[in-house]
Amino acid sequence: MALPALTLRPPVIADEQEFRRAHALLADEGHVFGLGLSGLSWRYYLRRLAEIEAGDRSFGRVPASFLLAEVDGELVGRTSVRFELNAELAAVGGHIGYCVLPAHRRRGYATEILRQSLTVARAHGVPRALLTCDRTNKPSRRVIEKCGGALENVVAGTCRYWIG
Repeated sequence: MALPALTLRPPVIADEQEFRRAHALLADEGHVFGLGLSGLSWRYYLRRLAEIEAGDRSFGRVPASFLLAEVDGELVGRTSVRFELNAELAAVGGHIGYCVLPAHRRRGYATEILRQSLTVARAHGVPRALLTCDRTNKPSRRVIEKCGGALENVVAGTCRYWIG
């Protein structure tokens, strides 16, 4: 059975309530949905994301796109596609970080988010993408491998994969 079409798009003003709900939900699991969101007004946060995408390197950031994953108008996850690596991202984080909200897991959305994220990365000059995940995160490892990830090594419990 085919999945409904998943789209990646930047967050907009109207997303605030659903976005903050997703952020709180993943925080309960010990994960971050809204990278850099804590303590910021929504308008400032959206402006900050646009500045980062345009290349603002404040606070040690690298140029990146932060995109929401949506299916039939419903938020199912998000991705952060970094167009280059700094030392921290080269160790843990990589070019792409994505997540799927709990109610939408095990439906193939993570795989589709990663596939589309790789297209975004390539469009921004990243021919070969580094992805990392915890060695114990078998679902993430399966998604990365399904999308062509080749395991380079495992460092301090973190698997480092290259796709491209």
